[in-house]
Amino acid sequence: MKKIIISLLFLTFVLQVLSQDFRCSISISAQRISGTNTEKFNGLQQELYKFVNDRKWCQYTLKMDERLECSILITLDKQTGDVYRANMTIQLQRPVYKSNYKTTVLNFLDKDVQFNYVDGDPLEYAEGSNISQLTSLVAFYLNLFLAVDFDTFALNGGIPYFSKCQEIINLNQSAVEIGWKVFESGQNNRYWLMENFTNPAYSKFHDFLYQYHRLGLDVMAETPEVGRAAILESLRLLQQVNQQRTALYLMTIIVQTKQQEIINIFKEGTPSEKQQVIQIMKQIDPSNSTKYDAINQQN
Repeated sequence: MKKIIISLLFLTFVLQVLSQDFRCSISISAQRISGTNTEKFNGLQQELYKFVNDRKWCQYTLKMDERLECSILITLDKQTGDVYRANMTIQLQRPVYKSNYKTTVLNFLDKDVQFNYVDGDPLEYAEGSNISQLTSLVAFYLNLFLAVDFDTFALNGGIPYFSKCQEIINLNQSAVEIGWKVFESGQNNRYWLMENFTNPAYSKFHDFLYQYHRLGLDVMAETPEVGRAAILESLRLLQQVNQQRTALYLMTIIVQTKQQEIINIFKEGTPSEKQQVIQIMKQIDPSNSTKYDAINQQN
């Protein structure tokens, strides 16, 4: 009997390990909320960690070293009863083939976060319904992580997860909470993020993610000159999107995420590569144009 119980416990543990898709750090900062009940938010942080890391989100069985490395930092700004206004810092990393280097794929701030939370409330979520604004928000970003990560490994590999993100956007069109609708925050919210990702006119964003990471970074350990050439071509794809329409929200996110990495990569480039990259980046990221002059500086 004892052996059976041990075997069942082991099986439960194995199934739980197999079900995990993320190695995701979850943090909640409540320093801006006066009279904060620290225990309450510590408990919520622990529950969110389990919600993210113990559920099955991906349709594939990922190996231990294939789990997505990401982080979500929720900074609470204001409390009115059980309603919280906050922002979320969103970050996704990806290992680079045959190296110890991890590249940051997404790194941006969602300023339009609002949700209800009562201490002790269970964190419930079901696809196709909007049970909880907090879990819908987190589920949106987890599916975005999957979508973008899969796009970096296979051309248009993230399509199923972009579809799930769009479904969550659609479910929230009648929600009172902010950040989901076409007319909010100019064109810098979750609605417009998905519009940029799913609009066929901007399909080169997906080509960029694949070419920059899989054809560029992933070959640099063995053939850095080939990797740099692929990355340069991927930046031309961004330039083409920018020529169609400037100041897209997704373009802003990509350049702020990749800016320093691009500078570091092309410091090792040829004079011709440096000149071309500086020209491209100053065109698509004019507000930071002077930063790209650092490409010409010696390491």
